[in-house]
Amino acid sequence: MNFDKIITRNLTGSDKWDGMKNIFGTADALPMWVADMDFESPPSVIAAMQKRVEHGVFGYTMQTDEYKQSIVNWMKQRHDWEIDPEWLVFCPGVVPALSFAIQAFTEPGDKVVIQPPVYPPFHSVVKDHGRELVLNPLKSENGHYSMDLEALEQILDSQQVKMLILCSPHNPVGRIWSSEELEALVQLCTRHDVLIISDEIHADLIYEKNAHIPLAKLSDEAKSRSIICTAPSKTFNIAGLNTSNIIIPDPEIRSIFMKALQLYHVGSISAIGSTAAEAAYTDGGEWLDEVLTYLQLNIDYVVEYIGKHIPEIKVQKPEATYLLWLDFSSLGMTPNELEAFLLTKAKLALNKGSAFGQGGAEFMRMNIACPMATVVEAMKRLDAALTEWRLEQKNA
Repeated sequence: MNFDKIITRNLTGSDKWDGMKNIFGTADALPMWVADMDFESPPSVIAAMQKRVEHGVFGYTMQTDEYKQSIVNWMKQRHDWEIDPEWLVFCPGVVPALSFAIQAFTEPGDKVVIQPPVYPPFHSVVKDHGRELVLNPLKSENGHYSMDLEALEQILDSQQVKMLILCSPHNPVGRIWSSEELEALVQLCTRHDVLIISDEIHADLIYEKNAHIPLAKLSDEAKSRSIICTAPSKTFNIAGLNTSNIIIPDPEIRSIFMKALQLYHVGSISAIGSTAAEAAYTDGGEWLDEVLTYLQLNIDYVVEYIGKHIPEIKVQKPEATYLLWLDFSSLGMTPNELEAFLLTKAKLALNKGSAFGQGGAEFMRMNIACPMATVVEAMKRLDAALTEWRLEQKNA
């Protein structure tokens, strides 16, 4: 695959490119924010969709046995996890799945734990449904993040918590949680009867083979109290097809979740989404291996460039995802000042760290899933902006 290819995404309705004006107030910046790739999807996916389009009829579509088996095979091949096709529940997206889980398993006023800094919708899906958000912030030591399990134990001991939403691998800090961390988490949640919703949408975007552990694979206890949210969207750059697969081993939990979906009549998969997902899981493995190699090169370039030329910024290599969590704390800027500085001086549109909650105020999230030429240009712009900033500080 030629991942160096520059693909114009303007005038395609792209959130990342066409939506930049509405989000950032300018179209004159390099968009490296929302989490999709600037790469073509796998050839097998494009070919399958083209064939499906040529058929010309796009009626109501079921989840075929072949569709389900492609997911079963993928989980076995990529994560050494044997799942039953009966565990699969279609949902039009992982964030909607979080909302449906909250509605199905909690009541207004119930407490839900999240671990910030974390994907912004984790905050909103809890608060928007009238549930109480309980924060269990991650610990950071020299840029390496870990779960604060002691603090979580105190929270669960002192409060009636119904649910914990886990980000695994974690967005934005890029951690792949170890088996020890996950086991301790499951033990705490089992002791306090807390349901775990595990967002594993980035599970395939890992840089060490088999490093990610699907939570429900961990143990019988984990299997009996978890809902695993997966999707081909991030993995194969098909987020616009609104296709996700929620894996729920426990039949009672699965039944309750499915009733929540049926209440809103959103359980039907689209003809194109089904075709694309099946093709991706069946024939997209080689493409994914290539894209991961390319992403690693982009990550290495940014980390090395910052280390050599921009000492004001700190960054750790992520264990997963194509997202870099950049620490700008040495600049002493507020979140709004930092965003304005990057937009006006560096002409870069990044995700503001404060949107990820506690611990994110002095950070920005950068998406490096793009041609290396874009990454190189971004580093040049950032370097030039910081050079000017140093002069201004010196003359102030």
